[in-house]
Amino acid sequence: MPTKISKETLPMTATELRDAILKHIEYSQGKDLVHASLYDMRMALTLAIRDRVIEPWFRATRATYAAQSKRVYYLSMEFLIGRLLEDAILNTGLTEAAREAVAGLGFDFDTVLADEPDAALGNGGLGRLAACFLDSMSTLGCPAYGYGIRYEHGLFRQSFGPDGRQVETAEDWLRQKHGWEFERPEASFNIGFGGSVAETGRSAVWTPDDAVIAKAYDTPIIGWQGKWANTLRLWGAEPLTAFDLAAFNKGDFAGAAAPEALARTISRVLYPDDTTDQGKELRLKQEFFFTAASIRDILRRFSAEHNDLAALPSKVAIQMNDTHPAIAGPELVRLLADERGMAFEQAVDTARACLGYTNHTLMPEALERWPEKLMTQVLPRHMQIIERIDELHAKAHPKRKVSIVEGGEVKMGELSFIMANKVNGVSALHSELVKDTVFAELNKLHPGRIVNETNGVTPRRWVKGANPRLSALITDTIGEGWEDNLERLVELEPAIAEQGFRDRFAAIKAENKRDLTAWIEREMGISVNPDAMFDVQIKRFHEYKRQHLNILETIALWQEIRANPKGNWAPRVKIFGGKAAPGYVMAKEIIHLINNVARVINSDKSTRDLLTVVYPANYNVTMAERLIPASDLSEQISTAGKEASGTGNMKFSLNGALTIGTLDGANVEIRELVGAENFFLFGMTADEVVKRRETPDHAARAIKASPRLSAALEMIESGAFSNGDKTTYSDLAQNLRSHDYFTVCADFDSYWDAQRRVDQAWADPDNWTRMAAINTARTGWFSSDRTIKGYMADIWKIDPMI
Repeated sequence: MPTKISKETLPMTATELRDAILKHIEYSQGKDLVHASLYDMRMALTLAIRDRVIEPWFRATRATYAAQSKRVYYLSMEFLIGRLLEDAILNTGLTEAAREAVAGLGFDFDTVLADEPDAALGNGGLGRLAACFLDSMSTLGCPAYGYGIRYEHGLFRQSFGPDGRQVETAEDWLRQKHGWEFERPEASFNIGFGGSVAETGRSAVWTPDDAVIAKAYDTPIIGWQGKWANTLRLWGAEPLTAFDLAAFNKGDFAGAAAPEALARTISRVLYPDDTTDQGKELRLKQEFFFTAASIRDILRRFSAEHNDLAALPSKVAIQMNDTHPAIAGPELVRLLADERGMAFEQAVDTARACLGYTNHTLMPEALERWPEKLMTQVLPRHMQIIERIDELHAKAHPKRKVSIVEGGEVKMGELSFIMANKVNGVSALHSELVKDTVFAELNKLHPGRIVNETNGVTPRRWVKGANPRLSALITDTIGEGWEDNLERLVELEPAIAEQGFRDRFAAIKAENKRDLTAWIEREMGISVNPDAMFDVQIKRFHEYKRQHLNILETIALWQEIRANPKGNWAPRVKIFGGKAAPGYVMAKEIIHLINNVARVINSDKSTRDLLTVVYPANYNVTMAERLIPASDLSEQISTAGKEASGTGNMKFSLNGALTIGTLDGANVEIRELVGAENFFLFGMTADEVVKRRETPDHAARAIKASPRLSAALEMIESGAFSNGDKTTYSDLAQNLRSHDYFTVCADFDSYWDAQRRVDQAWADPDNWTRMAAINTARTGWFSSDRTIKGYMADIWKIDPMI
């Protein structure tokens, strides 16, 4: 067991850090201080801090090897890590030293931190959860690797055109050197596609006809107080032959570079549009590329320490974050059976004993399915293995009604379930629904395989770092040590009864709001009232998340304010944030509508003091760190039964925002913890939603019964938000009127009524502050440390090393 690192050994003085920064300005950046740019200062600070991270990183690696400990391997298509510099400074206890050292060198510390681009490695909750888990695994001393893709351009950079439509352009976060990563050319694997399979007795030989190189790039992830560091290993794709000199000499300059361009396409963009056959093929190749490289790296590391492959499950736990890495099962089976001679059935059992699967969706259409023809074309040996796994499962369960391969499709959700020893949901409600809906039949065949691990967020990033004013109040009130024991926040409760505490809590929220107000003015040129309620919905755009319910209520509210301007209205700033997938037409139309509603409402002088709509472009981790601490009301309004968990809801509550929401995902657990009186509940339950859909004209009935909803829809259809064009939003309106699968119309009146309860609560500022503070005090359970402890005990069967 490694020796615990005392906190006293960690700090570095401001003078020592200043000297380290100057050394890197000179020897790493090739500048002197007089000529150093902001970029030079940021890179020098990054490298100086990285130097401090390397020692515990190496020590953790050596300790794991020495103990021959089991390791966790977390496979995820996304790691939304955001900016790393401030996080590393915070976790190593160097915030004050860094601030003093940078200021002493003539630079503004906050400006230097802001110069770091967000790593464009994710989209939403899936990727941010993976990032929080990396932080918690390092904080807890759980030996782990995160594995993903080093996307050159990530998702996309979002902007809005003059008509309010989303515009997607390439993200350029890697245009500058990424100061945190270490290139590992020695850790490279050839990843093949296509080709042929030759049977050789008990096994087979796959000969791909195309291949790329997966090259590793390592980023150390330091835990709280610098006691342990794990590795995020990202794979970049490179060609086997980088440059065709013969083609170049013949004048075919584009052709000469074609191999490199083709390889880089694999690690260029997160979630390429898969509405085309070419897009589907690229998505499948991406998933196999990073999963296959990761599995080979895992076996390489295991084989360097152990000879008996049967011991693999005792040393290796592989967690599949959603279905994207589902090919891990067949690939591990292939490597064990075809390349290492293990009997096929034993290889399947061994792989299953290593694998866990986290389900993130209840929507069958969101569980990946690949055309059997495509799978056979791209991964012919894996298609054979999948069919044999399916046959083995059918043989073991003759009455089974579920197959992996069905209707010409390969169902990756079923493959993940069958190849995992544990399957977990991510909230109490979600895990029960997983048992009862998408995997009901498999749950009957494999009772006990599904477990629950409710999501959490890292308090280091989302409270300590994002909200330093609130963090100071927490420390002043309950003392130090809550950052890695977040359930201590309950100790705040006695103080909430004191007026002085509530006054300070309210003042902190007001300061955070003033900061956000200034940022909105600076970035968007929109002046908002910092004393208004900041009502915020920030998340990936999807119909089930119901941003259109929010904007419909906003239109109805605007109409009511105009009709009764002297009413007892709570002034509101409605803030939206998030991106829609490039191929998701309906989600992009909702974005289009929100921007045009904002344009019209914000230009209405009669309501400007009472209602403003703000939608800053290109939502990312850094923007979330601005918005969440300044939020008064958190919109968690998904259709009940559709949101697996949510993690934004937890971040808002921890930072003292009240929630308006449905009984969906982790909202259920949040409401139980904070108390029903401190949560604004509305809408149908998951069971009621299912029953409501059985009524064919449920949407039409709801619209007819709701004059406000009817008037809001008619206003959209009249062209009021589209310069008089009545057809602009016809598809969106018709979807709501005739189909409305996500029950926006049925829940509208309940949502309206809940918003008016919000107005009433806002009218009593001190009681609102009390409710907000209770949310902070009672949501410490939603720490990703608690979640990871659950994974370690229930799924990975691994003990901490510190």
